[in-house]
Amino acid sequence: MAKPGLDGHDRGVKVVARAYRDAGFEVIYTGVHQTPDQIVSAAIQEDVDAVGLSCLSGAHLYLFTEVVKLLREKGAGNIKVLVGGIIPEEDVPKLKDAGITDVFLPGTPLGTIIERTEREVGRSA
Repeated sequence: MAKPGLDGHDRGVKVVARAYRDAGFEVIYTGVHQTPDQIVSAAIQEDVDAVGLSCLSGAHLYLFTEVVKLLREKGAGNIKVLVGGIIPEEDVPKLKDAGITDVFLPGTPLGTIIERTEREVGRSA
């Protein structure tokens, strides 16, 4: 889990990280102000199944797609990228076309996030 870019609002990502942990996922939260390269390096080093990203700053199209691009360039394109935050609905297809696995908009129930993540990573908690 990470907060890319200059967005410092991390309450939501911490709530989701705790929900993942409570559902039996191993969670690594890298914190705020992460660059896409830092996020990708941590994901590869930790051998993760998925990366969760949160962005409220409006820079989601660039930051999220840059993470996907770097994962592919570094041979880790199999890592799923799940994202959430303040994302206009019209940007969801653009993100999915760029390789984002799933997009969680504000108000998505935590149970739904867990269920869809379990389905994407091929495990049950």
